Amino acid sequence: MIGSYVAVGDSFTEGVGDPGPDGAFVGWADRFAVLLADRRPEGDFGYTNLAVRGKLLDQIVADQLPRAKELAPDLVSLCAGGNDILRPGSDPDEVAERFERAVADLTSAVGAVMVTTGFDTRGVPVLKHLRGKIATYNGHVRAIADRYRCPVLDLWSLKTVQDRRAWDDDRLHLSPEGHTRVALRAGQVLGIEIPADPDQPWPPLPPRGTFEVRRDDIHWAREYLVPWIGRRLRGESSGDRVVAKGSLSPDDIKSRIESAV
Repeated sequence: MIGSYVAVGDSFTEGVGDPGPDGAFVGWADRFAVLLADRRPEGDFGYTNLAVRGKLLDQIVADQLPRAKELAPDLVSLCAGGNDILRPGSDPDEVAERFERAVADLTSAVGAVMVTTGFDTRGVPVLKHLRGKIATYNGHVRAIADRYRCPVLDLWSLKTVQDRRAWDDDRLHLSPEGHTRVALRAGQVLGIEIPADPDQPWPPLPPRGTFEVRRDDIHWAREYLVPWIGRRLRGESSGDRVVAKGSLSPDDIKSRIESAV
């Protein structure tokens, strides 16, 4: 019975792509916190989301891990290193060494640490070329999890997020339904009862023509890819002026999710 949970990471854990009714993001970690809180007496669950979009592994370690250890929760989810892997010239072996030091540090101070793998990017423009690096990093994450007895939220194996409806228009972040399926998979990992199957197939879609696909690709490149490259060239991060959500009430999260439907 998990009574407290802290989410650590970058945009994936912050919830980018899953806006609530007020425009602030919800995301899989907040949704997962609701699943955990529903198993506790009312008011007997603590949740804090420390994740901030755009953060690199070392920034997460410096800014978020001390707070997570201070809170000493029953469970911490750690998703980090993805933004490092996306950088040109990055070495997944070296990133994994730093990730292991973070896991070792956390496991000495909190109840349990759930680590996450990266997604399979074979169908994602640009990112599909990084598939090998992501797979290498995932192998390290699973090995680290074995050494420190960490549950693994394996996103590579979650095949239903290969559907384009699981992704936001920017093709880098999950849609609300994608975040929901990850939250459900996290529940499965910990063996708790979940309200739906994250592997449930999507309804069939009508076929898309070549013109429609090309039009969407051009729109995506103009609206999302070019600005993303521009930020990289300027040394900017999407999270430079973003503050972590901090402590959140599961009841408030549930209300925001219901209002957004």
